This record gives sequence, C-alpha cells and structure tokens, in this order.
Amino acid sequence: MPRYPSLEPKYNGPTLGFRPSQAIKQNRFEEGLRKIPSIPPPRSSAKTCPDPINKVYEDQLKVLDPTGARTRLFSDDNPERVQPGDILLVRMKSGDPFSGVVLNVRKRNSPIDTSILLRNQLTRVGVEMWYKVYSPNVDGIEIVQRKETRARRAKLYYMRQPKHDAGSVENIVRQYQRQRMGGPMASRDAKGRDANANRKKNNKKGRN
Repeated sequence: MPRYPSLEPKYNGPTLGFRPSQAIKQNRFEEGLRKIPSIPPPRSSAKTCPDPINKVYEDQLKVLDPTGARTRLFSDDNPERVQPGDILLVRMKSGDPFSGVVLNVRKRNSPIDTSILLRNQLTRVGVEMWYKVYSPNVDGIEIVQRKETRARRAKLYYMRQPKHDAGSVENIVRQYQRQRMGGPMASRDAKGRDANANRKKNNKKGRN
C-alpha cells in the first residue's frame, strides 16, 4: 500500500507518562496578565422582602392614611367598623359633603381600593355616590348613626325599591351636627325648640 508523506503527521506520538493538562499549564505565560474580577451574585430579594406587594401597600397606606383612622374604621378585625346600613357623612376637600346610607362596602384587589356606596334622597330623588376611602380628595369620614340591627346582607341593594327606601337622612345629619357642636349653641337650640313646642301647646289650649 503506497504512503503519502503529505498526509502523515509531522510529529511523533505522545510519550509514556505524558499528561496534556500539565503540559498546557506549564506552557502558559500568566505573568503580567490582569486577572478578571469575579463578581458575587446579588443577594436574594426573597430574604429581604418576602412579600413585595404587601410592602408596597403598606408604604402607600402610610402616605394616604398616616394616623390609621380609616384603616381601623373599615378593618374586619374591628367590631366597631362601618357596616351596611350605617349612615355616614363624607367631607370632601373641594365640594359639598355628602351623607347617606351605606349600601355596600367594596374591597377589591388591595386595601387601597376600598370604596363605599352611599344612598340619599335629594329633592325626593334617589342619589347614590361611590367614594374611595383612601382618596386624597376625601377630607374625612364620620359615622352619623349606626344601624340598630345588623343587616343580613352585605349589599343592601333592595333599599332602592320604594317600600324599602330609607328616604332622606338630612334631618338625622343635621341633628348629629348640632349634638357634635355641643356647648351653649346646642343647648340654646334645644331650649328654643322646647319653648316653641310649649308655646304651640298653650296656644292650642287657649283656643279650646
């Protein structure tokens, strides 16, 4: 069989005891070369912040509700929380306040999205308003009157029917504001009402 010198290897086979790794290591010239720094992996965020979504909610609540009054007012752990059927007075930073019966307390996705639906009558027309509890436009929320008995439903939409409609709550709110004022003004109003009532009774007796 003919041999082709061009196809034959130009070096002899490896000698006994030859180790390629040692040979390659000895032939390397590492002097004067800059070593590449090895950067450690970043710290796991799961240890520092196990629940980032709740952390964001807590930070937002600290800004929107610094005192925590509204959070306690609608917290499920608070036995004195707002419940359907209560009468609330919502004061706005810009605009007139609105009062009405709570038909629904809606909590979706997060505590920040808590909103309430109030119903009242203005000029004998039923009016309903949604309010965000943590809205920056809401100046304050006050409980005017509690419902005597706890409602059996979480949504009192049946109060839209004429036979179940509570009607206007303006008189209840006006009386609540007078009691809250206190002092001589409230007593003066009470004395004035009693005096007018007695005067009417005396007039009726005189006519008879």
